[in-house]
Amino acid sequence: QVQLVESGGGLVQAGGSLALSCAASGRTFSIGFMGWFRQAPGKEREFVAAIKWSPTTTIYADSVKDRFTISRDNAKNTVFLRMNSLKFEDTAVYYCAAGKGFYTTAAMKVSGAYTYWGQGTQVTVSS
Repeated sequence: QVQLVESGGGLVQAGGSLALSCAASGRTFSIGFMGWFRQAPGKEREFVAAIKWSPTTTIYADSVKDRFTISRDNAKNTVFLRMNSLKFEDTAVYYCAAGKGFYTTAAMKVSGAYTYWGQGTQVTVSS
């Protein structure tokens, strides 16, 4: 099993920045990729960004490309999501997820590819 714990959510004004962290513990050697998803009230969970271990590859949803950056710290088994130029529509609960095995970058955009999920952290952007 792998446990994921997110942190870093909060309230920020539009145009501001926020950084999320996701610390993985347990059988972390089984992880092949990690991602961030978000869910706004009344909407379905959507893909935000993902990073694959080998080769290191990052992918983003079009809505956050050039504003968000996903990265990882191998030594700390932690994945980060740096969010800049935040918009009101970025308001959501953000979930960290981890997947096993090898998936294409296209498949990594699908929530079903992920085995483990964190509890979520709220990000609220005021307009």
